[in-house]
Amino acid sequence: MIRDVKLEDSKAICDIYNYYIENTIITFELEKIDSKEMENRIKEISNKYCWIVFEEENEILGYAYIGLWKSREAYNRVSEVTVYLKKGYDRKGIGTKLLKELMNRAKKMENMHSLISVIAIPNEGSIKLHEKLGFTKAAYYKEVGYKFDNYIDVECLQYIL
Repeated sequence: MIRDVKLEDSKAICDIYNYYIENTIITFELEKIDSKEMENRIKEISNKYCWIVFEEENEILGYAYIGLWKSREAYNRVSEVTVYLKKGYDRKGIGTKLLKELMNRAKKMENMHSLISVIAIPNEGSIKLHEKLGFTKAAYYKEVGYKFDNYIDVECLQYIL
């Protein structure tokens, strides 16, 4: 079931996200975050945009949100989308359901024109997910992140609403 995030979800969301911080290049954060920090992020994003979770049998298996793309006012019709799944729950359709729901909600937002997904490369699963739902390649940045003693490329995919 997909539902809006609650502050009480912050621990489960931290557990999902901290795995990616510690073990992958998917996020460029380098230090684990705690539930209080996640609560602050949930409040900030939910106040203006949208944050949802996928829950099954009272367990959060994934989450997704629409957030700020860039802070300059001229960008205010474009937002960034983010999707994370609990380790071991990829390729079960959860990411597709979450991203579809975000896209549907974005279409209902006033003045929302475009969604951007920023993906650290390599990440074939995320690229395929976004392309399957109509996102197209918009930019490729070489060696813009540095994690685990390696430079990391980033690809941006875009969906025009």
